[in-house]
Amino acid sequence: MNTQKLLSYTRKAVDEYRLIQDNDKIAVGISGGKDSLALLVALANLRRFYPHPFTLEAVTVDLGNPGFETEKIRTFCQELGVNYTCIQTDIAKIIFEERKEKNPCSLCAKMRKGALNDAALELGCNKIAYAHHKDDLIETLMMSLLFEGRINTFSPLTHLDRTGLYLIRPLIFVNEEDIRGYALGSHLPVTKSHCPADGFTKREYTKELLARIYEENPGARDRMFGAILNNDFKGWPRRIDRYEALRQS
Repeated sequence: MNTQKLLSYTRKAVDEYRLIQDNDKIAVGISGGKDSLALLVALANLRRFYPHPFTLEAVTVDLGNPGFETEKIRTFCQELGVNYTCIQTDIAKIIFEERKEKNPCSLCAKMRKGALNDAALELGCNKIAYAHHKDDLIETLMMSLLFEGRINTFSPLTHLDRTGLYLIRPLIFVNEEDIRGYALGSHLPVTKSHCPADGFTKREYTKELLARIYEENPGARDRMFGAILNNDFKGWPRRIDRYEALRQS
């Protein structure tokens, strides 16, 4: 996948779910991983020609894991013309040293999101962009079914009543494997997370389970993705036809 293809998928999501409006100021959550860096590239390029003008802020929530570095991320943001902010926290210390959480991911995600929300508000942003892609969407549905007994997944557009912020997910039409190839081919400055729980989570288990399903059932990924988009999940915005979206632009 090249940058043009990445932009095409991104604009498809932005148009069909009306993720960006005039004068939005969007905080892009940058973990240093391939997904968030690809999202930043896509939005930074889309910003140049999208009919609804918007601005970007790149924000990293540093969990405090030893060895995590942000200099390459900062330089990359400068090259893209995007202001960069790194928020220092003690989240890792609280979770792994003080609380000694056996299942740390849920609490970590909650604290990380809270810190990102606070930073976005301080920067004057009204939206936050997450780098969740097509495979994340399917994995979240499967995890909800397996571990919660619900049929649910995240929405392309979510309003946070308490903060007034909107969450947008412009990469939902992009396969993870395509992002991986793009990151390698474009030499994105991917930064290792150094999280002690990395690779030992329920999401990793679900990812491996789905990989086996896809291998044994060709086309299963696209069928599952189509089923999600065609479902009437509570809280999801109405998906509009691409041509209607272009006319409204």
